[in-house]
Amino acid sequence: MLVVRSLLFNGAFWSWTILLAVLALPLLALPPPVMAVYGRFWSRGVQVLLAGLVGLTYEVRGLGRPGGAEPAIYAVKHQSAWETLALLLVLPDARIALKRELTQIPLFGWYCLRTGMIRIDRGGAARAMRSLIEGARRAVSAGLSVIIFPEGTRVRPGEHRPYLPGVAALYLHLHRPVVPVALNSGLFWPRRAFIKRPGRIVLEFLPPIEPGLTRAAFMTELARRLEAGTDRLLAEATVEPVAARGDA
Repeated sequence: MLVVRSLLFNGAFWSWTILLAVLALPLLALPPPVMAVYGRFWSRGVQVLLAGLVGLTYEVRGLGRPGGAEPAIYAVKHQSAWETLALLLVLPDARIALKRELTQIPLFGWYCLRTGMIRIDRGGAARAMRSLIEGARRAVSAGLSVIIFPEGTRVRPGEHRPYLPGVAALYLHLHRPVVPVALNSGLFWPRRAFIKRPGRIVLEFLPPIEPGLTRAAFMTELARRLEAGTDRLLAEATVEPVAARGDA
Protein backbone atom coordinates (compact mmCIF):
# COMPACT_ATOMS: atom_id res chain seq x y z
CA MET A 1 0.00 0.00 0.00
CA LEU A 2 1.29 3.41 -0.92
CA VAL A 3 0.18 5.00 2.34
CA VAL A 4 1.87 2.38 4.50
CA ARG A 5 5.07 2.43 2.47
CA SER A 6 5.15 6.22 2.56
CA LEU A 7 4.58 6.22 6.30
CA LEU A 8 7.43 3.77 6.82
CA PHE A 9 9.74 5.79 4.61
CA ASN A 10 8.92 9.13 6.23
CA GLY A 11 9.56 7.67 9.68
CA ALA A 12 12.81 6.06 8.59
CA PHE A 13 13.90 9.20 6.74
CA TRP A 14 13.54 11.45 9.76
CA SER A 15 15.08 8.90 12.11
CA TRP A 16 18.10 8.52 9.81
CA THR A 17 18.40 12.28 9.32
CA ILE A 18 18.18 13.17 12.99
CA LEU A 19 20.60 10.41 13.99
CA LEU A 20 23.24 11.51 11.50
CA ALA A 21 22.71 15.19 12.31
CA VAL A 22 23.42 14.57 15.98
CA LEU A 23 26.37 12.28 15.33
CA ALA A 24 27.90 14.82 12.94
CA LEU A 25 28.02 17.70 15.41
CA PRO A 26 31.71 17.09 16.25
CA LEU A 27 32.49 17.05 12.53
CA LEU A 28 31.51 20.71 12.15
CA ALA A 29 35.04 21.59 13.19
CA LEU A 30 36.52 19.55 10.33
CA PRO A 31 37.26 20.85 6.78
CA PRO A 32 34.36 21.18 4.30
CA PRO A 33 35.45 18.18 2.17
CA VAL A 34 34.93 15.93 5.18
CA MET A 35 31.45 17.27 5.74
CA ALA A 36 30.69 16.81 2.04
CA VAL A 37 31.61 13.11 2.30
CA TYR A 38 29.35 12.79 5.33
CA GLY A 39 26.52 14.49 3.41
CA ARG A 40 26.87 11.96 0.60
CA PHE A 41 26.74 9.14 3.14
CA TRP A 42 23.45 10.55 4.46
CA SER A 43 22.03 10.94 0.95
CA ARG A 44 23.06 7.41 -0.01
CA GLY A 45 21.17 6.13 3.02
CA VAL A 46 18.05 8.02 1.92
CA GLN A 47 18.24 6.41 -1.52
CA VAL A 48 18.52 2.96 0.10
CA LEU A 49 15.42 3.69 2.17
CA LEU A 50 13.51 4.89 -0.90
CA ALA A 51 14.38 1.75 -2.84
CA GLY A 52 13.70 -0.66 0.00
CA LEU A 53 10.57 0.85 1.54
CA VAL A 54 8.93 2.67 -1.38
CA GLY A 55 10.33 0.84 -4.41
CA LEU A 56 11.63 4.11 -5.86
CA THR A 57 14.95 4.05 -7.70
CA TYR A 58 16.62 6.40 -10.17
CA GLU A 59 18.51 6.45 -13.46
CA VAL A 60 21.08 8.99 -14.61
CA ARG A 61 21.49 9.75 -18.31
CA GLY A 62 24.07 11.83 -20.16
CA LEU A 63 26.40 12.54 -17.24
CA GLY A 64 29.80 13.76 -18.41
CA ARG A 65 28.62 15.58 -21.53
CA PRO A 66 30.54 18.81 -20.75
CA GLY A 67 33.80 16.86 -21.09
CA GLY A 68 36.94 17.06 -19.00
CA ALA A 69 37.17 17.98 -15.34
CA GLU A 70 36.54 21.71 -15.65
CA PRO A 71 33.75 23.24 -13.50
CA ALA A 72 30.37 23.80 -15.12
CA ILE A 73 27.04 25.35 -14.18
CA TYR A 74 24.21 22.84 -13.84
CA ALA A 75 20.75 24.34 -14.38
CA VAL A 76 18.43 21.76 -12.84
CA LYS A 77 14.67 21.50 -13.17
CA HIS A 78 13.21 21.57 -9.66
CA GLN A 79 10.10 19.48 -8.94
CA SER A 80 10.84 17.72 -5.66
CA ALA A 81 13.02 17.51 -2.58
CA TRP A 82 14.49 14.39 -4.17
CA GLU A 83 16.95 16.14 -6.48
CA THR A 84 18.45 18.21 -3.66
CA LEU A 85 19.41 14.90 -2.05
CA ALA A 86 20.40 12.90 -5.13
CA LEU A 87 22.61 15.63 -6.59
CA LEU A 88 24.96 15.20 -3.63
CA LEU A 89 25.70 11.74 -5.03
CA VAL A 90 25.46 12.38 -8.76
CA LEU A 91 27.58 15.55 -8.70
CA PRO A 92 29.92 15.18 -5.73
CA ASP A 93 32.18 17.99 -6.96
CA ALA A 94 29.41 20.58 -7.19
CA ARG A 95 27.80 22.94 -4.71
CA ILE A 96 24.13 23.95 -4.67
CA ALA A 97 22.92 27.56 -4.59
CA LEU A 98 20.46 27.74 -1.68
CA LYS A 99 18.08 30.34 -0.35
CA ARG A 100 19.42 32.04 2.78
CA GLU A 101 16.38 30.86 4.74
CA LEU A 102 17.42 27.23 4.30
CA THR A 103 20.86 27.89 5.76
CA GLN A 104 19.25 29.33 8.90
CA ILE A 105 17.55 26.05 9.83
CA PRO A 106 19.27 24.62 12.93
CA LEU A 107 21.64 21.72 12.19
CA PHE A 108 20.58 21.45 8.53
CA GLY A 109 21.69 24.98 7.73
CA TRP A 110 24.94 24.57 9.64
CA TYR A 111 25.84 21.50 7.62
CA CYS A 112 24.92 23.16 4.33
CA LEU A 113 27.24 26.07 5.02
CA ARG A 114 30.01 23.82 6.32
CA THR A 115 29.98 21.74 3.13
CA GLY A 116 30.42 24.90 1.06
CA MET A 117 26.91 25.33 -0.31
CA ILE A 118 26.28 28.75 -1.87
CA ARG A 119 24.01 30.95 0.23
CA ILE A 120 21.83 33.42 -1.67
CA ASP A 121 21.06 36.45 0.47
CA ARG A 122 17.57 37.55 -0.57
CA GLY A 123 17.67 40.90 1.25
CA GLY A 124 17.18 42.61 -2.11
CA ALA A 125 17.60 41.84 -5.81
CA ALA A 126 21.08 43.37 -6.11
CA ARG A 127 22.25 41.85 -2.85
CA ALA A 128 20.94 38.42 -3.79
CA MET A 129 22.63 38.54 -7.20
CA ARG A 130 25.92 39.67 -5.69
CA SER A 131 25.93 36.88 -3.09
CA LEU A 132 25.12 34.29 -5.77
CA ILE A 133 27.89 35.41 -8.13
CA GLU A 134 30.48 35.75 -5.37
CA GLY A 135 29.65 32.34 -3.92
CA ALA A 136 29.73 30.72 -7.35
CA ARG A 137 33.08 32.32 -8.15
CA ARG A 138 34.56 30.93 -4.94
CA ALA A 139 33.29 27.48 -5.82
CA VAL A 140 34.65 27.59 -9.38
CA SER A 141 38.02 28.91 -8.20
CA ALA A 142 38.21 25.85 -5.92
CA GLY A 143 37.56 23.57 -8.90
CA LEU A 144 33.90 22.95 -8.05
CA SER A 145 30.85 23.16 -10.27
CA VAL A 146 27.69 25.08 -9.38
CA ILE A 147 24.13 23.77 -9.22
CA ILE A 148 21.27 26.23 -9.59
CA PHE A 149 17.51 25.81 -9.92
CA PRO A 150 16.54 28.40 -12.58
CA GLU A 151 12.93 28.70 -11.42
CA GLY A 152 14.00 29.36 -7.85
CA THR A 153 11.47 26.99 -6.29
CA ARG A 154 9.86 23.62 -6.79
CA VAL A 155 7.36 23.52 -9.65
CA ARG A 156 4.75 20.81 -10.15
CA PRO A 157 5.20 18.55 -13.20
CA GLY A 158 3.65 20.14 -16.27
CA GLU A 159 3.66 23.65 -14.81
CA HIS A 160 5.89 26.36 -16.25
CA ARG A 161 7.28 29.39 -14.43
CA PRO A 162 9.57 32.16 -15.68
CA TYR A 163 13.26 31.50 -15.17
CA LEU A 164 14.92 33.87 -12.71
CA PRO A 165 17.90 36.02 -13.80
CA GLY A 166 20.41 34.29 -11.52
CA VAL A 167 21.26 31.54 -13.97
CA ALA A 168 21.94 34.08 -16.73
CA ALA A 169 24.16 36.09 -14.39
CA LEU A 170 26.27 33.00 -13.68
CA TYR A 171 26.48 32.20 -17.39
CA LEU A 172 27.67 35.71 -18.26
CA HIS A 173 30.04 36.25 -15.31
CA LEU A 174 31.65 32.83 -14.93
CA HIS A 175 32.10 32.07 -18.65
CA ARG A 176 31.44 28.38 -18.03
CA PRO A 177 29.16 26.02 -19.98
CA VAL A 178 25.65 25.65 -18.60
CA VAL A 179 24.32 22.08 -18.56
CA PRO A 180 20.50 21.81 -18.50
CA VAL A 181 19.35 18.91 -16.30
CA ALA A 182 15.84 17.53 -16.89
CA LEU A 183 14.00 15.17 -14.55
CA ASN A 184 10.61 13.73 -13.62
CA SER A 185 10.99 13.43 -9.84
CA GLY A 186 7.79 15.36 -9.10
CA LEU A 187 5.72 12.45 -10.36
CA PHE A 188 7.08 10.17 -7.64
CA TRP A 189 7.96 12.50 -4.74
CA PRO A 190 5.52 15.38 -5.25
CA ARG A 191 6.00 18.83 -3.79
CA ARG A 192 4.59 19.05 -0.25
CA ALA A 193 3.03 15.57 -0.51
CA PHE A 194 3.08 12.74 2.00
CA ILE A 195 2.78 9.96 -0.59
CA LYS A 196 5.92 8.65 -2.28
CA ARG A 197 5.28 6.45 -5.34
CA PRO A 198 7.32 3.48 -6.56
CA GLY A 199 8.99 3.62 -9.94
CA ARG A 200 12.14 5.04 -11.47
CA ILE A 201 13.08 8.70 -11.48
CA VAL A 202 15.11 9.75 -14.51
CA LEU A 203 17.68 12.54 -14.21
CA GLU A 204 19.05 13.53 -17.62
CA PHE A 205 22.01 15.79 -18.40
CA LEU A 206 21.33 17.55 -21.70
CA PRO A 207 23.94 18.95 -24.11
CA PRO A 208 25.69 22.00 -22.60
CA ILE A 209 25.14 25.57 -23.69
CA GLU A 210 28.60 26.98 -24.35
CA PRO A 211 29.58 30.55 -23.38
CA GLY A 212 29.14 33.31 -25.93
CA LEU A 213 25.39 33.86 -26.25
CA THR A 214 23.63 37.06 -25.27
CA ARG A 215 21.54 37.02 -22.10
CA ALA A 216 18.26 36.84 -24.05
CA ALA A 217 19.48 34.14 -26.42
CA PHE A 218 20.84 32.08 -23.54
CA MET A 219 17.62 32.24 -21.52
CA THR A 220 15.55 31.29 -24.56
CA GLU A 221 17.79 28.33 -25.38
CA LEU A 222 17.96 27.13 -21.77
CA ALA A 223 14.19 27.18 -21.40
CA ARG A 224 13.70 25.44 -24.74
CA ARG A 225 16.07 22.58 -23.93
CA LEU A 226 15.10 22.15 -20.30
CA GLU A 227 11.33 22.25 -20.80
CA ALA A 228 11.44 19.94 -23.83
CA GLY A 229 13.68 17.47 -22.02
CA THR A 230 11.50 17.50 -18.91
CA ASP A 231 8.28 17.08 -20.88
CA ARG A 232 9.79 14.07 -22.63
CA LEU A 233 10.74 12.44 -19.32
CA LEU A 234 7.30 13.11 -17.87
CA ALA A 235 5.66 11.49 -20.89
CA GLU A 236 7.75 8.31 -20.68
CA ALA A 237 7.29 7.77 -16.93
CA THR A 238 5.02 5.09 -15.49
CA VAL A 239 3.47 6.18 -12.22
CA GLU A 240 1.35 4.15 -9.83
CA PRO A 241 -1.80 6.13 -8.93
CA VAL A 242 -2.55 6.84 -5.27
CA ALA A 243 -5.77 4.82 -5.39
CA ALA A 244 -4.09 1.70 -6.81
CA ARG A 245 -4.42 -1.61 -4.96
CA GLY A 246 -6.93 -0.24 -2.52
CA ASP A 247 -4.94 2.80 -1.31
CA ALA A 248 -6.92 5.81 -0.19
